[in-house]
Amino acid sequence: MDFQVPNTLAEQIANYLAERIMTGQIRPGERIQEATLANELKVSRASVKEALYTLERWHLVEITPRKGASATKLNADYASELYDVYMHLLMMLAARLCERWQESDKPMMLDAVAQVVDQVKQPAADITAVVEASFGVMEACCKVVDNPYLTEALSNFKPAVSRAYYLSAERYRQGLAQTSQFFSELPQAVLARDADKAQALIRGFAEHQKQLIRQALS
Repeated sequence: MDFQVPNTLAEQIANYLAERIMTGQIRPGERIQEATLANELKVSRASVKEALYTLERWHLVEITPRKGASATKLNADYASELYDVYMHLLMMLAARLCERWQESDKPMMLDAVAQVVDQVKQPAADITAVVEASFGVMEACCKVVDNPYLTEALSNFKPAVSRAYYLSAERYRQGLAQTSQFFSELPQAVLARDADKAQALIRGFAEHQKQLIRQALS
């Protein structure tokens, strides 16, 4: 990714660094020097500092007093803890979705699900495209539920979860059949307003995904 100075400078710096962290160009635990980065990108240290606070909110960077910033560690245990919290947020989203969806919401939700299924069915499925389409379902559901706090929490987890998927892509590819089945069954539970079943499906699928990621990062 070539860096270009944008209108919202701190956010663009954050996105630039996030991609480098998610793809492993910045390794887990590696220090991020504010002065060096500001010089490299020809921006102010204040903009870099603001970007690092954004990355901390996205769970990609740890900022320690007097030590500065470093990319968060990523091993099997860390990924497992991350995914547990993310799973419970998704279960909360599913419960609210079952309560609040209206007939007018169905086309948007079903279209988002269809995009995931279409990506999975490709002869050589692009894992990045599958993951992005999966997040598209989450974002569509967030629009329906309309809880800004839940939406923000899920959005902040997206980069860290994407990082785990990126670094375990081949293992994730082995679970595409389960991904297809999950996205076929979940809409049925939601449209039936069966929150217990929807949450059980999310828990089962998330546990399967977590094991794939743990195996890859071990």
